[in-house]
Amino acid sequence: MPTQPDGYLMLVLHAHLPFVRHPEEPVFLEEGWLFEAITETYIPILNRLEHLKRDGVPARLTMTWSPPLCEMLADPLLQGRYRHHTARLLELAEQEVPAKAHSPFAEAAVMYRDHLRFCLGVLDRFGGNILGWVRELRDAGVLEPITCTATHGFLPLMLTTEARRAQIQIAAANYEKHFGARPRGIWLAECGYVPGVEELLKEAGIRFFFVDTHGIYYGDPRPRCGVYNHVYTPCGVAAFGRDPDSSRSVWSSEVGYPGNPVYREFYRDLGYDGEYDYVRQFLHPDGIRRNLGLKYHRITGKIGLHEKLPYVPSPAFAKAMDHAADFVANRVKQAQHLKGLLGRPPVIVSPYDAELFGHWWFEGPQFIESIFRCAANTGGALKAVTGSEYLTECPVAQVQVPSASSWGDAGYNGVWLNPGNDWIYRHLHASEERMLEVARRFPDATGDLKRALDHMARQLLLMQSSDWAFILTTGSTVPYAVRRTKDHVNRFTGLYEQVLGNRISGDTLRELDWRDTIFPEIDYRAYR
Repeated sequence: MPTQPDGYLMLVLHAHLPFVRHPEEPVFLEEGWLFEAITETYIPILNRLEHLKRDGVPARLTMTWSPPLCEMLADPLLQGRYRHHTARLLELAEQEVPAKAHSPFAEAAVMYRDHLRFCLGVLDRFGGNILGWVRELRDAGVLEPITCTATHGFLPLMLTTEARRAQIQIAAANYEKHFGARPRGIWLAECGYVPGVEELLKEAGIRFFFVDTHGIYYGDPRPRCGVYNHVYTPCGVAAFGRDPDSSRSVWSSEVGYPGNPVYREFYRDLGYDGEYDYVRQFLHPDGIRRNLGLKYHRITGKIGLHEKLPYVPSPAFAKAMDHAADFVANRVKQAQHLKGLLGRPPVIVSPYDAELFGHWWFEGPQFIESIFRCAANTGGALKAVTGSEYLTECPVAQVQVPSASSWGDAGYNGVWLNPGNDWIYRHLHASEERMLEVARRFPDATGDLKRALDHMARQLLLMQSSDWAFILTTGSTVPYAVRRTKDHVNRFTGLYEQVLGNRISGDTLRELDWRDTIFPEIDYRAYR
């Protein structure tokens, strides 16, 4: 076995959802984003990693757990609502097993029932908080959790250095709260980078971050190893660039693996297919048909949804294993070719949104598990590593200032700043300036004044979430994104006026304590 591999594979999953918690309503539609992700993505991925740990397979996964996601996973209200949601869905799945017993859908029905039972068992095992599972897998060495900007704030479009610093410092403190240690790596929201951000990362003790491919290729000076080795920014923080070849095999609508005809069709669901009276009690209280997560058809081909053929899980999961083997074989060839060019083993960085695996591509968690199994069987040619492991094993790299970039469409800021969402920035930027104003005016606040200033910081962070600008661009759930942006701007402005007018309302503070619970550890002095 070679002492040095032909190449390193760094698989990176970015898990994030905006902070959605509405205690004022017993059932809130957008809270379902979290519930779907737990059931279809987070639990399946963690379970696959546990299988690998049990079998002694050297899995190494780098995975973002964004601060809003961590706060929601640790929240007792949302934990209880997720348990209720899953138990109700299990009721439906229990009915589906006999209903589908003598049909082509029988295997899928049993699979759904068993998985929902397993999800409830996971809640019991970890006291409702699956972050305990993340910590277990981290301690076992198979998973390196990293952080993200505090509310997935898009740093390039922030007005001030102080606001960028606060997003990073508050994220690092929140990570330490949930994981008991400072983060070594960070996922900059949307891979949004501008020169100078690395200095703020260094202040927070962060060792590495990720940029899109052109962030390295267009950096100064030009990279000697392309994106196949990290670079050190002048302050010593490392940047990894995304490998386009491995990304294309998953993301491409033309040649990507998830489009295979045997895989589950996302857009056909029992919530629409079932008799209305049968599914009504499992829908949102408004009674409108929506996805329930029980999907019984496969992609089949480029045909109408009504023509899709029955989904059978066993060949679909077998195909995911085949695709993982193909992925690894291609990475070995790629690594061997690059090693010959570079004179050193390359690192192939493959980052994806975590929710692609399981939620959008149902068989994706199997694909991830099989990647690590196949890599372990390459005779040492391809070695899986996390970000920290790679920096320890291969510390030498070129010094470079990466180029301003993102991984959004066209590679820069257009997704988050365009005629459909540009109106938000005059409010975000004015709020930044006001936050700095009051933080400097009241450097040692106590009592209700400090509570008010902490809430102002919280509202600023929540309005800065890049998710709202993204939704306004893509056109999905636009009224909710508009509502959230305006709500946080209005709450911030109301607090600002109370603070400057020396008329802080206890009722307002109690209302915000109850409603916006994210970052209870926050300190407004992050904006000084």
